[in-house]
Amino acid sequence: MTRPPAPALLRNADLDRDAVWQACVDLAACFRAAARMGLHEGICNHLSAMVPGSDELFLVNPFGWGFSEITASRLLTCDFHGRVVAGDGVPEITAFHIHARLHMRLPRARVAFHTHMPNATALAMVEGQPLAWAGQSALKFYGRTVVDEAYNGLAHDIAEGDRIAASMGDADIVFMRNHGVMVVAPTIAEAWDDLYYLERACEAQVLAESTGRKLRPVAPEVAARTYAQMRQGDDASARLHLASIKRLLDKEAPDYRS
Repeated sequence: MTRPPAPALLRNADLDRDAVWQACVDLAACFRAAARMGLHEGICNHLSAMVPGSDELFLVNPFGWGFSEITASRLLTCDFHGRVVAGDGVPEITAFHIHARLHMRLPRARVAFHTHMPNATALAMVEGQPLAWAGQSALKFYGRTVVDEAYNGLAHDIAEGDRIAASMGDADIVFMRNHGVMVVAPTIAEAWDDLYYLERACEAQVLAESTGRKLRPVAPEVAARTYAQMRQGDDASARLHLASIKRLLDKEAPDYRS
């Protein structure tokens, strides 16, 4: 498929055009896959990634477009001051205040996926720790989660974005009480892999709890050992996972690359 003309940003001599375009394609694939799984909510929720080679610019979806409509060229490039550097449209206000501050305050968060996906959000709405460490998929997140207990309504200012960023600490996943979840990762592939398996783990727990029978958590030492086993080669597995998503989309919805 022919690549669309590059916007001014991609012609910047300081950036690797191919790397930036590949990030746009990969991020667009995540939007499409999330839509297919029902992880989005209307035209809300946001997936963002820092522009390769930059510590001041990030890619994010434009307000008013559903996940299933996102293409590589439809993504916006924004700076931390609210300016749209490339792309048509503007980010949703909460997307900017959450994602800009998260990327700025947490340099390790090269990618940030925020959704109201149903099962993970359901567990963020009830008392206690969201994950019970009772299923194998949940153990992928053992020791990596935190709960942000201070729901303050919509993130309409940078103070709320800063608060959410601070609430993450060293965690990769934050259950935002009464709200949704946030996943941060060093790469788009790893963020997608975590988002996918987080919802699957939460879905299994919600289903198990719906039986009314008591959950049987895994012993902490076994949970820790299993997590360590899962982390071996986890980045390679994440890359292969995203590659499989793109192969499927290339057959069924190749316009995500446009």
